[in-house]
Amino acid sequence: MATVVQYSRVGGPEVLEVVDVPLPTISEGGLLVEVQAIGVNPVDSKLRSGRRPSPPFDGPRGVGSDASGVVLEVGAAVDGWASGDEVVIQGATGAYASHLVVAPSNLVHKPSVWTWSQAAAVGIPVSTAYQALRSLGVGEGTRLLIHGGTGGVGQAAVQFAVAWGAEVFATASPANHARLVELGAVPLSYGDGLVERVRAASPEGIDVVLDAAGTDEALEASFALVPDRSQIGTIVAGPRAAELGVRAWSGGSPVPLTDEELRLRAEGVPAAIELAAQGRFDVEVSERFPLARAADAQRLSEEGHTRGKIVLIP
Repeated sequence: MATVVQYSRVGGPEVLEVVDVPLPTISEGGLLVEVQAIGVNPVDSKLRSGRRPSPPFDGPRGVGSDASGVVLEVGAAVDGWASGDEVVIQGATGAYASHLVVAPSNLVHKPSVWTWSQAAAVGIPVSTAYQALRSLGVGEGTRLLIHGGTGGVGQAAVQFAVAWGAEVFATASPANHARLVELGAVPLSYGDGLVERVRAASPEGIDVVLDAAGTDEALEASFALVPDRSQIGTIVAGPRAAELGVRAWSGGSPVPLTDEELRLRAEGVPAAIELAAQGRFDVEVSERFPLARAADAQRLSEEGHTRGKIVLIP
């Protein structure tokens, strides 16, 4: 048997049900993975609550897309994978589960430097951060401001940008400033006076902003610091992007990702693995919950104050 988390109507975390189901079977082109850890992402709660539109229900719906695990079975038409391979899973369907059927395109090999929890935590945050920074042209010498620097996307963005030679400034609560320093960013407190603090920290100005906070304060500060709004990107305030004149990816944006943006997203996790092998990319997991407490994990995620990532353990 396998254990899965599912829901049959939108609502609060209480609509999530933990049920036992028959062990899934694979097609010739699929693989069966025994899941070791599962990444909890904000979009999981948005879909469950109905804040992010999804198709009408035609039965119970699974939750989640990111995980890590061990390959148990390989379909006859699958090349390059074997039973026992340790994998990072991204873009799967129903990842809140003890066992998961995936396609080869959902997998990359898990690096030995990451724990199961770290490997489960990278899919959406890392691919989003990588694509957003590449789309904004961040590179050597860029002065980058990141709003929300210690969340999953924020920490990934700091590390990519630092690795590419950018000068990085990032907002966080004072309790989290030491983490930003560890990652190579200049920490800044949000709140009244943010624009002045940024200008004092970077007298030559800011070239590019990545908003991973979505607050009015973050957006207003961005407009004051960067007149060219095409150099401001958000992953949170997507529905407002057109009226604000900023660029948006995910975050409820009504504009789908382009083929180029999807290609960049696919590069994100492999790029992070390469940096991790060099000791230049760390993944912070702040909270671990058993799979049976998926509702509690989502409640914590919805509070929006978690540093790093939340994961579930089957």
